Amino acid sequence: MNTLILVLRIVHISAGIVWGGGSIVMYFFFGPAVKATNQIGQQFAGYLMLKSKFVMVMTTMATLTVLAGAILYWLESDGFTSGWMKSSAGIGFAVGGLFGLVAFISGVVFGQMNKKLAFIGSQVQGKPTPEQLTEIQSLQKKIAIATRFHVPSIIITILLMSASRYLLF
Repeated sequence: MNTLILVLRIVHISAGIVWGGGSIVMYFFFGPAVKATNQIGQQFAGYLMLKSKFVMVMTTMATLTVLAGAILYWLESDGFTSGWMKSSAGIGFAVGGLFGLVAFISGVVFGQMNKKLAFIGSQVQGKPTPEQLTEIQSLQKKIAIATRFHVPSIIITILLMSASRYLLF
């Protein structure tokens, strides 16, 4: 195995663990906890999204995962030209990559909406104004739609990326 492929695999897998794991934890644990704890949870979410490095780290890890994965696929397929692309592994990695792109795009959209929601929440003093409430509810609906694509896409990507080398069809 040459050094470039080794480095790309380490980057792809390590960044993917942070990105995928972080997304799954956010969806199954963080989101419900924020909802359950109302204003305190919203303050915490606001801090996490606006003042910590969480969004930057998740965006960086997602970008590294996608770029390293695309380069690995390009190298393995000899520039998207080899018969390997028609093999079980080639097809599995391609489908996993497509789901990864859906997760990446929905994650970017989801992240921007979360930042906007956190910003609005940080401006609310006491009860939100009718305009703030309308904007908050609109963003929450959009976030719910984005998460319907994001988390399942992450999970499908993880399953395909971890198993594609061993698929036989």
